[in-house]
Amino acid sequence: MSGSQHSATSGRPGGSEPADALRLLTMNTLFTGDVPARLGALGAAIDQSDYDIVCLQEVMFRRNARLIRRAAPAYRHFAHSGTALLKGGLVLLSRWPISRCRFLPYPVTGPVRGELLMRKGAQLAFVDTPAGELAVVNTHLSANRDDDWSPTNRYTRIASAELARLTELIAAISPSLPVAVVGDLNVPRDSAALAGFLTAAGLRDILADDTRPTYRPTPRWPSPPALDHVLVRPAAGETLTGSADFVFQDKVTLGDGRQAYLSDHYGVQARLIRSG
Repeated sequence: MSGSQHSATSGRPGGSEPADALRLLTMNTLFTGDVPARLGALGAAIDQSDYDIVCLQEVMFRRNARLIRRAAPAYRHFAHSGTALLKGGLVLLSRWPISRCRFLPYPVTGPVRGELLMRKGAQLAFVDTPAGELAVVNTHLSANRDDDWSPTNRYTRIASAELARLTELIAAISPSLPVAVVGDLNVPRDSAALAGFLTAAGLRDILADDTRPTYRPTPRWPSPPALDHVLVRPAAGETLTGSADFVFQDKVTLGDGRQAYLSDHYGVQARLIRSG
């Protein structure tokens, strides 16, 4: 783990949520284009939000992580792995202490592609929330360059190997802890690959049956699938319920006054309630 602080926080802004409700955001931040301006605007928006935990993908570089951290000082706890190049491009911000964190790399398989430089994997963090410890898995799987998620597709086979490794990670988490798996899984919500993973890992999709795209439609890709997910597993003897929706869908004003989208993905926010 890198950069985690463990000083006290003042709690949820406004205090309107019940103590057992936790608000979470996941977002692929897009590593190309006008990155500093967009990440600065995203960090400022996060800082003014009431999210407890924020999981980001494609942050890529330590300097980008520092930029977000400066823009979101309300988040006293911060985790990533790596030095100049972040492992998996993954960053987690939390209002609550992070007791421990580690990175699990996914297997490296063909075809050879520039994406391999990102060292895709999963970030596992244990967060001490007011409702008890929560295991959070922030992840970004390999992209499907064929836009074909049939079982025999070459990229589907890559995703299946990565999901198998992710299943092993989740199985090793104590059943006494609730688990939230979030991020850009690069597999559609209605795909057989995701369905098999949910069954194998004992997870439930908070956005099940919602097929709205989480990737911003473009003329080249007018009907993208839902690729970003919030998946949960309750602790033994408990329930973990919740709801989710999309955020950061519209253009925002950057620091220099320009209007721009924060990313090519939408953010997904979730409200989770642990009980029992």
